[in-house]
Amino acid sequence: MRKTRRRDRDVPGPQSPWDEIAPGLWMGGHYWTDAAGELRPVVVEDEFDLVISLFTRSGHGPGPRAEHVVGEVPDAALTADQLRTVQRLARAASLGLDSGLVILVRCHSGYNRSGLVVAQCLVERGLPAAEAIALVRRRRSPWALHNETFAAYLAAGLDTAALLAELDPLP
Repeated sequence: MRKTRRRDRDVPGPQSPWDEIAPGLWMGGHYWTDAAGELRPVVVEDEFDLVISLFTRSGHGPGPRAEHVVGEVPDAALTADQLRTVQRLARAASLGLDSGLVILVRCHSGYNRSGLVVAQCLVERGLPAAEAIALVRRRRSPWALHNETFAAYLAAGLDTAALLAELDPLP
């Protein structure tokens, strides 16, 4: 598997496996840090109806009852296709919420990639980008969406960001 996570050694780990950002919409990671500062794995069983993973690790679930959608993207500048993957996953989350599903969007730590999808889902549901980012940070962690490029994508709009990425493709 290719590497998709940025090195953020100065960023503290999340203090919980997952957090509810909006009713039925949860955000988390594959790892969290307990009160003693120990890194703990997060294994999803059947707590959620739909699990959207932007990073995967064998043995972390979800259980057989949950639908699992995977769209691995890096925690770095994204290509137009990767931005469209984020949009597709955000739409899947929004449709799931409309159907009454309980949804978890997760990445490695539950900060950046999951934050991008959750915030985009909130934008698609009518929340301005700045408010969506603030809500994600308030409910998950002040460190959520600390990838400034992801916050800029949301501020510009993912359609615009994808068009710009097509003009200047990544190597």
